[in-house]
Amino acid sequence: MQYGFVIDHRRCIGCHACTVACKQENDVPVGNFRTWVKYVEKGRFPEIRRHFAVLRCNHCTNAPCVTICPVNALEKRKDGIVDLDRDVCIGCRACMQACPYDAIYLNEELGAVEKCHFCAHRVEKGLEPACVIVCPEQAIIAGDLHDPKSKVAQMVVEHKTLQRRVEQKTGPNVHYVGIEPIALHPGAAERPPTYLWSERPKHKPEPWPASLPVIRDTRVTLDAGHKVEWGFGVAAYLVTKGIAAGAALLAPFAAALGLAGFAADWLPEIVALAFVTLTTFLLVEDLARPKLFLTLLTRGNKKSWLVKGAYILIAFSMTVSATLAARFFGLAALVQPLRWVNAVLGIGVAGYTAFLFAQCEGRDLWQSKLLLPQLLAQAVALGGAALLPFTSADEEHLAGRQMLALVLVLGLVAHFLFAMLERWGKHPTDNSKQAAAFLDTIRWDKIPIFRASLFLIVPVPLVSMVPQFGAVATGLVLLSILWYECAFVRAAQLPPLS
Repeated sequence: MQYGFVIDHRRCIGCHACTVACKQENDVPVGNFRTWVKYVEKGRFPEIRRHFAVLRCNHCTNAPCVTICPVNALEKRKDGIVDLDRDVCIGCRACMQACPYDAIYLNEELGAVEKCHFCAHRVEKGLEPACVIVCPEQAIIAGDLHDPKSKVAQMVVEHKTLQRRVEQKTGPNVHYVGIEPIALHPGAAERPPTYLWSERPKHKPEPWPASLPVIRDTRVTLDAGHKVEWGFGVAAYLVTKGIAAGAALLAPFAAALGLAGFAADWLPEIVALAFVTLTTFLLVEDLARPKLFLTLLTRGNKKSWLVKGAYILIAFSMTVSATLAARFFGLAALVQPLRWVNAVLGIGVAGYTAFLFAQCEGRDLWQSKLLLPQLLAQAVALGGAALLPFTSADEEHLAGRQMLALVLVLGLVAHFLFAMLERWGKHPTDNSKQAAAFLDTIRWDKIPIFRASLFLIVPVPLVSMVPQFGAVATGLVLLSILWYECAFVRAAQLPPLS
């Protein structure tokens, strides 16, 4: 059984009755939508035509929001409806990144996400969804797509239908009859600064990249606005866990890398523990409901890489703490074996985000196969940068210090090359091409932070080799990678999904 919709755009008049009924039935907050009507105009005056697209959750057969939700707040029911328990939601917004259709929004008053649930409370009583009942043209048809006798199933068989973003392989269960294809192609039409009755929402002020052509004489004149939900906190978390992982990766080689005394014996673990603790703080702080953080463990979804990542961070924190304890109690024989365990877990700490981002089906840029090796390269560079100022300046350790500087530079060069490929390499989908182009549009106080992040790398090979400039090299590396992550995290969320 699979409930779904057929929306007949031969009948739709763009009246928004479905939107209003949905808001009334489900108490949808102002500025948010579970279903909305997009307007696209095609042609040039006087030969111009307005097309409508009724957009909503697709109740996917393979729902990525269900897979990524760390606390099982979302479920795929036996009747095919993707339902949500907002009392369980912790407000991580991962489901919003996983949804390729911008169908989930955050209720900021409750700190929980919400979405179309097919009016499950009505369906369970034998009633149709509110949007179906209110449509004056009977353009919205709901029913069981698996029942060949149902009207929706018959319409899918009898008519040529289109679906949204089928390349994501989510199995969307909303079918469109008689719709203008451009209306279902995000980014194909021009998006002017002013809509039909209002200005565009200011959630995404970046201009459309000049390198991305749009279809001539087509424009979006009405659409819902969708905020960028993951920002500086996520970018900072990528950097802090990179520092923690990098320090652990380099710890087994501390003596060979110019570290001596306290810096060789204690510093790598202190840095790793401090920054993995900061990482945990950033993760919890970024939740809309931080007090429910522990439900990641008590009712965790084992398929979600948010949960798997939490387990990796916990294991890493425990083994790093054990290493410090072994050093403190004079159990020197255990320290080096534990450091190797930390290094292996450090790979997981640095790299698990690549698998988490791969579950974000709405953000194609994050699903790059380059992301895992790039995160590992960043960890090496960040770990080297964190330890570099503490290397010994005497002649005995000079070769080791130069080796650490070389390791740092090699990690940074690898990161630089991956960044170049992300921006100017080939991308398989329109969404990833758009996101890559948006990297150039992101500014901080008028500074184009993506290009600036690459520029900051240039002097690092030189200054990292000079003992007096170790702190300068550290600052350049940290700022460069932080700016890069800010651009990378934001750019993936800028292309329209509707």
